Amino acid sequence: MSKRIPVLFTALSLAVGAMLSAHAAEVELIPREALFGNPERANVQISPDGKYLSWTAPVNGVMNVWVAPADDLSKARAVTDDAARGIRQYFWSYRPDTLLYLRDSGGDENFHLYALDLKSDSKRDLTPFPKTRAAVNGVSHLHPDSVLVGMNDRDAKWHDLYRVDLASGARTLVEKNTQDIAGYLTDADYQVRMAQKSRPDGGSDLLKPDGKGGWSKFDEIPFADSLTTSPGGYTTDGKTLYFTDSRGRDTAALYAIDAASGNKRLLLEDARADVGEVIADPKTGEIDAVSVNYLRDEWKVLDPSIVDDLAKLKAIGPGDVFVTARTLDDRTWIAGYAAAESPVVYYHYDRTGDGKLTKLFAARPALEGKPLVPMWPQEIKSRDGLTLVSYLSLPKSADVDNDGRADKPVPMVLLVHGGPWGRDGYGYGGLTQWLANRGYAVLQVNFRGSTGFGKAFTNKADLEWAGKMHDDLIDAVNWAVEQKVTTKDEVAIMGGSYGGYATLVGVTFTPDTFKCGVDIVGPSNLNTLLSTIPPYWASFFEQFARRVGDPRTPEGKQLLAERSPLTHVDAIKKPLLIAQGANDPRVKQAEADQIVKAMQAKNIPVTYVLFPDEGHGFQRPENSKAFNAVTEGFLGQCLGGRVQPIGGDFAGSSIGVPTGADGVPGLAEALKTHKVEARN
Repeated sequence: MSKRIPVLFTALSLAVGAMLSAHAAEVELIPREALFGNPERANVQISPDGKYLSWTAPVNGVMNVWVAPADDLSKARAVTDDAARGIRQYFWSYRPDTLLYLRDSGGDENFHLYALDLKSDSKRDLTPFPKTRAAVNGVSHLHPDSVLVGMNDRDAKWHDLYRVDLASGARTLVEKNTQDIAGYLTDADYQVRMAQKSRPDGGSDLLKPDGKGGWSKFDEIPFADSLTTSPGGYTTDGKTLYFTDSRGRDTAALYAIDAASGNKRLLLEDARADVGEVIADPKTGEIDAVSVNYLRDEWKVLDPSIVDDLAKLKAIGPGDVFVTARTLDDRTWIAGYAAAESPVVYYHYDRTGDGKLTKLFAARPALEGKPLVPMWPQEIKSRDGLTLVSYLSLPKSADVDNDGRADKPVPMVLLVHGGPWGRDGYGYGGLTQWLANRGYAVLQVNFRGSTGFGKAFTNKADLEWAGKMHDDLIDAVNWAVEQKVTTKDEVAIMGGSYGGYATLVGVTFTPDTFKCGVDIVGPSNLNTLLSTIPPYWASFFEQFARRVGDPRTPEGKQLLAERSPLTHVDAIKKPLLIAQGANDPRVKQAEADQIVKAMQAKNIPVTYVLFPDEGHGFQRPENSKAFNAVTEGFLGQCLGGRVQPIGGDFAGSSIGVPTGADGVPGLAEALKTHKVEARN
């Protein structure tokens, strides 16, 4: 397939590559292992009683949970023994010496919940049912020996609510979900206080127990507010409900509602952005501080008693700070600090006395001292006047004076976020730093439909997949060209999930804008995408129908077909790399297979990378490194950036290339000696 690449394209790439290499030769090439291998330590927490410090770290190359006495980290030991995908989600229960963790198989997202007793080193699967996805509803210090868990073993679409004993694993039914309840809201006493049920119009009803075993409606969330309005949680005494609400306004504000009277009190609002994360008192459940993230995360303190604490944490550096855990007595916090050019560093903060702050671990110490680059927030105007909050990262060779303005144009990668109902934000990103280190400018755009900027901005994306949402991306590329960040003929598009779809749209709907594309688990056919969503997304289906297109109507099917890259496959004329996890429950493998098959039928070159032990994205570091090694060679051939040879980066991975191995330099040769190692 490499023979189909025009000679002119290859010559230009070589010329650009030589130019880039000359300018960037003095910048150290950061190894992919340092960027995408396992972190040394991550997800640092402390047990509620302050007895243990915990984190995840590798054991024989696989991430597991480690625990140490909080006062003697030299006695740390691994307490889980996963040898496949690794443990990345865990948290402490309030039962002494007991932590909980979640694990799926091969990326299928059927997460099981496990309890681990540190005294006996015994573990128990609390949700031991096939094809069941556990949803943790509540963990409370008022009931330390049990947890509330949703399970969909009875009906794959809907989760019943159970109380599960941590010692025995016995489960007691709390609510049998026979009324299509999307979710239950409980308090610290494990009482069901509220339920949310989706409506056919895309909105939802808020229900409360009627005292007779049924439900009565007491409030509703209109469709227009459905992505920006939701009940939060109750204080421990059950007297106050926190609510994030955009009804009657644009940006979502935080309110406190008196549970008895219904009186509503505004706690925080910001005209620029929705309220975001909160810090809550571990014992009372009262919210102490709230973040608002417009260009950067900003914490607003609600409880004056923690003003000095947050100020001390903020003094660590100019990046962002966050609190990952607090002991129940609130004497000890675990905090993290990170910046765009600094992966997270964890700290132990003793609030007593003078407030001693002790550095614990850096997540990726191998990156300390490496030539990481800043991230520069931007406000880009769309063609119809919207403000697109975006982030620009420049290679050191293009911003020698480090002022955030390009000294000269360089090739650029438009890196598109997934969701689409999510957002890009400031901070360290392995992908961003990797691309910048290889010589590319990186632009990340919060196109319409991104969340966090008010409901109007989110709702302007309704029925605009491959429409105005894509126009926003093109407008951002044009901005970068006008700002001399890049030139119009040196831009690649890359992304995962919706970002993968945007990549496919880029090479089909606007084939002259991008020089090449990298699609990671992106849908190619919107009709088949919506017909194969996971069953437990049933409560969200109306959102898809109203925001993407309704596959139940002829008009909706037609719209979905028109907005599907598969329909426009004839337009592809630029190199395309596609990656997929075989077990993806959201974007099925068929989405990649369809467009690859269509391209092959029309003799259009494509390189297709498939991982048999991955789902919606690549969790195993061996697979991430393997795919990024392929991507690096692909982008180097397209844009001329620096390339670290594949070398041993396929070791331990399950990577397979069903077609197009000859389209990436060195790929076919690397595969000849590669032994597939799939781990579920």
